[in-house]
Amino acid sequence: MALLKYWPKTHSPKEVMFLNELEEILDVIEPSEFVKIMEPLFRQLAKCVSSPHFQVAERALYYWNNEYIMSLISDNAAKILPIMFPSLYRNSKTHWNKTIHGLIYNALKLFMEMNQKLFDDCTQQFKAEKLKEKLKMKEREEAWVKIENLASGVPHRGWARQFFSGFCRKYILSVPYQSVTLKAFLDPVL
Repeated sequence: MALLKYWPKTHSPKEVMFLNELEEILDVIEPSEFVKIMEPLFRQLAKCVSSPHFQVAERALYYWNNEYIMSLISDNAAKILPIMFPSLYRNSKTHWNKTIHGLIYNALKLFMEMNQKLFDDCTQQFKAEKLKEKLKMKEREEAWVKIENLASGVPHRGWARQFFSGFCRKYILSVPYQSVTLKAFLDPVL
């Protein structure tokens, strides 16, 4: 869908208008055409649901109040739910706006009613990914403790302990461990 290239990502009022116009297009789209655009469309809608601007999130979640769009979603739930679930689940607990919480719970409830087994599978997959993230973070913390211990044990290298603690440590911890430079740096030490 060429329209997705022109998505106004940095201007929330335009994004709300864009979501309104897109809903009108989806109201008349053929199911065969919808299948072609659904994955990139729902990836973008997942980003909109996660938007801190409540009108953008609210407008995206109003798609679940449209019967025709819901029939398209229902027919393709196996592809759409895995895309939308992480965003919906995460924002059901973290979004600052109570109205958004209600709309997210409504969307999750509709997905649950559509296909309970798929919903349970997505829930388990999401929880497994969160656990994996926590384990990676713990490993990274342990790696930094090892580096700090090595740095503190080297004579005349007091600067190394300062370098690997404080701001630098927090900054580098935010970099994914898979990044080539950080992995190449850490692997010989560990």
